[in-house]
Amino acid sequence: MLTKVAAAVSVSETHWKSLRYFSLYRCALATLLFFAALLYPSAFPGSIPHQGLPHLTLTGLYLASTVLAVVLAYRHRQRYSMQLTASVLVDVVVMTLLIHVGGGLGSGFGSMLLVTLAGAGLVGEGRLVLFYAAMTTLSILFEQSYRALQHEFDAAGFFHAGLFCAGFFAVGIFARLLARRVIANEVLARQRGIALNNQTVINQRVIEEMQDGVLVLSRDGRVKQSNPRARQLLGSNGGSEALLSECSPELARGFADWCRDGGEEAMLVQVAANNMQLCARFVCTASTESDVLVFLENMSRLREQAQQIKLAALGRLTASIAHEIRNPLSAISHAGELMREERRGELHERLLRIVLDNSQRLERIVSDVLELGRRDRVYRELIDLRQMLPAFVEQYLGKEHVPADVIRLEFSGLATLCFDRSHFHQVLWNLLSNALRHSQVLAGSVRMLVCNAKVDGQVELHVIDDGEGVGDEWREQIFEPFFTTHHRGTGLGLYIARELCDANGAELELQAPGPGADFRVLGRAVGC
Repeated sequence: MLTKVAAAVSVSETHWKSLRYFSLYRCALATLLFFAALLYPSAFPGSIPHQGLPHLTLTGLYLASTVLAVVLAYRHRQRYSMQLTASVLVDVVVMTLLIHVGGGLGSGFGSMLLVTLAGAGLVGEGRLVLFYAAMTTLSILFEQSYRALQHEFDAAGFFHAGLFCAGFFAVGIFARLLARRVIANEVLARQRGIALNNQTVINQRVIEEMQDGVLVLSRDGRVKQSNPRARQLLGSNGGSEALLSECSPELARGFADWCRDGGEEAMLVQVAANNMQLCARFVCTASTESDVLVFLENMSRLREQAQQIKLAALGRLTASIAHEIRNPLSAISHAGELMREERRGELHERLLRIVLDNSQRLERIVSDVLELGRRDRVYRELIDLRQMLPAFVEQYLGKEHVPADVIRLEFSGLATLCFDRSHFHQVLWNLLSNALRHSQVLAGSVRMLVCNAKVDGQVELHVIDDGEGVGDEWREQIFEPFFTTHHRGTGLGLYIARELCDANGAELELQAPGPGADFRVLGRAVGC
């Protein structure tokens, strides 16, 4: 419905614009005739020098009427057909009078009526054009008959008038056919314009919302268009007509190699701005300028997706056989405890210790994987860290037999966190276990710092130890599953902690290198 209304408004504006141009043409013609009658009255056929008052009066009235028509076309946008019809009839009357005063159709004013009919047919889009031709024909025949009554009958004059009348109808019919074709082409062009605009908007939105980066390059390596994801991956503002070498020199070299050698194989590039590895694929287009599409994909995201798929399959497998694994593990552990009561020598004790230690390690792995399977069951609540953390630390120290002064708590700001309580308990347990394992286990070796984040409504929880820290070669791997640097570790603690934080809308990150390791939990302080 809105489309029809918009189309009607557009057509109406087109009509009025055409009428204004037609009125301006008539005004220019009337001005020319008026000044010709005023300055050169002898230029009119049948005019006697110094006695051109009839021509001057008639052209003056005609000029006044055309000026009025122009004003109405611009100011009074109502009754479109009436204004056009009045303009045509005025032209017919004036030109007929000029023909009569000028001595007949030989004066040349009859051809002006042909122009008027053609213009009226196009402006009015063929409506009433045959009526205009009929009125013009009657006017010319009336003038010729009146002339015959006053003078001798002129058969040649009537023949001449008949040819003009036939021409009036021919011009009217041709104008009507041409107007119909123009209308059909205009409607088709408007429909295609709307469809093209809609498609352009949709394509633009699709490109902007794509998870992959998209660049449009000219053959000389200039970025003609880019979506927000591409600018984010390249770490660039992506200004119009920017050089690709300014965004990524390595990608620019790859583009130059592709232009020289061709091929459809993707290439890996390293972005210096954010140290991100991207997969770039170049595709030719059929545009007139032979532009090139570049699709950029974050390899880190692909690796994470592959890792998630692998872990999901592992989780399903482990959950299905967890009870089957735990039953024999329990039997092995119980048998080992019974055998420990028998003293059979040092070799027997060492082998028994190996069996029990590995049984406990397997039990921890199964427990960790089962805990990971519960990440989707989230029941968030607003936790007061000033009350919760001291009780948790006391419980942890008692269970792990750690001196009370090893862990130090520091609070500032809101100190509230929106989190599932059981998940938060697991995250803290994993982080503290990791920190104590790598610390010097002295007074204040592990600090738990709670403070407001830079963004309003968020809180930070830091777990900091005084150990050697995380080496640069391990920083990208510590959150991967089953990666551990400790012979008794399962390699799932930090990974599970990050997954549980992600399930609760929080972030777990390793901060910049320092004297020790600094793990930060960033979450919402309000609005659970």
